This record gives sequence, structure tokens and C-alpha cells, in this order.
Amino acid sequence: MIKSPPQAIDLEEAVLGALMIDKKVFSNLIEIITPEIFYKNENREIFKVIQKLFNNSQPIDLYTVSNQLKKEGKINFIGGDYYLIKLTQKVISSAHIEYHANIIKQKFILRRLIEISSYIIKTSYKETTDVVDLLNYAESQLFNISQNKFNKKSEKAQNLIDNALSNIKKIQLNNGLSGIPSGFKSIDNLTGGWQKSDLIIIAARPGMGKTSFALSMTRNIVIKYNIPTMIFSLEMSSLQLITRLIYSETEISSEEFRKSVFSDFEWKNILTKIKKLKNSPLFIDDTPSLSVFDLRAKCRRMVSQYKIGIIIIDYLQLMTVSNRNLNKPLNREQEISLISRSLKSIAKELNIPIVAISQLSRAVEIRGGYKRPLLSDLRESGAIEQDADIVSFIYRPDYYGFNNWDDEESSPCQGEAEFIIAKNRNGGLFNLRLNFRSNNVKFTEIEK
Repeated sequence: MIKSPPQAIDLEEAVLGALMIDKKVFSNLIEIITPEIFYKNENREIFKVIQKLFNNSQPIDLYTVSNQLKKEGKINFIGGDYYLIKLTQKVISSAHIEYHANIIKQKFILRRLIEISSYIIKTSYKETTDVVDLLNYAESQLFNISQNKFNKKSEKAQNLIDNALSNIKKIQLNNGLSGIPSGFKSIDNLTGGWQKSDLIIIAARPGMGKTSFALSMTRNIVIKYNIPTMIFSLEMSSLQLITRLIYSETEISSEEFRKSVFSDFEWKNILTKIKKLKNSPLFIDDTPSLSVFDLRAKCRRMVSQYKIGIIIIDYLQLMTVSNRNLNKPLNREQEISLISRSLKSIAKELNIPIVAISQLSRAVEIRGGYKRPLLSDLRESGAIEQDADIVSFIYRPDYYGFNNWDDEESSPCQGEAEFIIAKNRNGGLFNLRLNFRSNNVKFTEIEK
């Protein structure tokens, strides 16, 4: 026995009838209903016409809908004026139309789930099926449904301009911040915060403080701004990371913590200082050799479940690629290219910024002068530079034995670091300085 797909034709007709009787109804349903959720093709075409009239600020009623359908040559397809009149006669009240619209949407979701499941079952029987590809397809489709991103289509310039102007007003109200703040005012003033869907690379040679900077930034995001943050730590364990955050938050050196000779009063003081950190929306995953496929799956789940606002990866070169085609193994440069491209894709799909820590090549060490890093020093792949929206470097001249900065003032450089933005797809390039407290593994603003 063949079963009919989930549908609610009567409710579709009731909703369309209500839209033609009361134009105000459309404003309440604009976030719920799209043309594709209608099961009956005729109803889908009628809704498209109503949507077009609404977007053009034209009246919506039985006559205007009929006239527009005639203009487009679709009046006979939908069943003529008789069908439109029948729709308006079905409406007793528009009071429960929003509830009806949600039922229609639920039926559509059920049909999509059946469609996706059927494809998965059919593809699973094929000998040539790539399991990784199929798993990725299944998870991405289910994630899109749960996030209401199914069947995303092109948008009109009019709608995009309205959205852009709305965002500009929000930025103005938020003191110029349009993205996730790093907590460093000097950086945020120049970037506007880390922007949604951006891939931000923070690169440096070992010992420069890449992880310390990432943790200082994480602390600012989760404590100052209470933004849920996810860290994928491929180098250090989650316990090591949280311990370093405790050093930073309490401003007690790691040496003192190793000795752990604290009085009762000092312990109470430590517990008080880390209370905000303990209650912060911070999540850490220390899975070693994390693959791009696993990362994508975990990110989707965390964003869906905990509304993660930013993802930090420490560090990019420790990620792996599932080698799906054993006949064509990838070299390391190709792997890094695929990883960086995937990170940008995940950032765009989830519409959140991804900050990835990266290593630099040894070319920096053999360079003369102050050994300031360049874009060409990005390790193993130029694709990182291509895929990233922002590429930044952390540079500490005192690490190389220099006592002064190479500026006109030749000011002392001890305990200071330079944050260099060497690529910025949506803004300018700049160098600025921060304090680095090595005993607390912490970056702070330089007081002016």
C-alpha cells in the first residue's frame, strides 16, 4: 500500500484565504511560510503571487491576486477565479492562522525528512558510495532543516539593502562593533570585531604566545560579553588549557601554582576570582588529530545545541583529512589546502567566525633584521592566505634578544608584542602593540 506524503491541504487553503482577506496576516507569517512548504502546486503559485504583491507594497485581496495571476498566465493553472473565491469562503477567522501555518511547515519538514532518508537508503545500497560523503550529506541536510535553512534561494536587492541598513543601525547602537569582540579595544576598533562567516588566521612561530593570545581573547569573549565559545585544542589537553586560564584570571604565576602553598584566605581569593570563569559559556574539545569531517559534525551540533557564537582552533596544522581516495593520497600541502578551504566553508555554513591558530615556517628564523613575519611565511600552504578573510601575526622582538622596537623612538620592547594584520579582506592593514605577561601567559592592552 502506497502512503501519501504528509500534507495539510485544508490548512493551506485556509491560510491563503486569510492572506487575501487580511493583509496584516502576512507580516505575522513572513518568518514561517515560504512557497516551497506548500504541498499543492496550485497553492504554491498563489502564495508566490501574494508574496510578490506584499514585497511591492501593493494591496492583497481576491481581485489583485486574480489580476496578477492573469498577468502571469497562471489563472487557469490554479483553477480560475472559482478556486480563489473558494479559498476566501473557507476562512472563518484569522485568529489561528499562525498556528495553522506552523502545521503546514511541520508537514513540509516531514516530507523533506522522507526525501532525505529515501536518498540515503538508496545511495547506501550502491557499491560505489563514499561513506564520508554520504555522512556529510546526511548531517548537513538535517542541520539545515533544524536551522530552517532548507532550500535557500537568491534574494532580491531590495531585501538585502533593507537587511544591510538594519545591520548598520545595530552597529551604530553597539559602539561600532558589528562582530564578535576580541576584548582588545585597539583590535576591535580597527576590525569591528570578528565578523560572521569569516575565517581568521592568527599565526606565529613557536614561543610567541599564540595559544596565550587565543586564551586571553577567549576569556574576554566568555566573561566580558557572555558569548558561548568553543575551543578545539589539538595540542594541549582541556585540563591544561583551563589551568592556563586560571593562571591568567587569578594573575598568579604558574610557578606559584605548581608549588600550591596557599593559605585558606588565598584559596578563597582564588575561588572568588575564577567564579565568573567557572560559570562562563566556554566549551573545550581536546580530541587529538581531529579530522575536518569530525570538526564539521561537532560544530553543527554545538551551534545547534548551545548557540556557539565563535569557534577557535588550536592549531590548524594538527588537523587531519579523511583520505577518501586511497589511490590518490594527498601530500601535506594539498591536505592543508583542503583543511583551510573546509574551515572557511564551515564558517560560512554556520554563519559564525572561526579563528584558527597557525604555525609559520622556519624562514622567519633565518631572515635578517627584526625577523618580522610575512604572508609568505605561512607554513605548508599558500591556500591559507587565499581562504582566510583575515591573516594576523603575533611578533615579540624580545624573544629574539632585541631590547628595543625598530621605530623612530626605539622604545623598549620587553614584555610587549606586536599584533600584525597582514591581510584584511574587508578592511585596512595595521600593526598595534599589546602587553604580554609571560608569568600569567596573558595578553593585555597597553595603558596609554
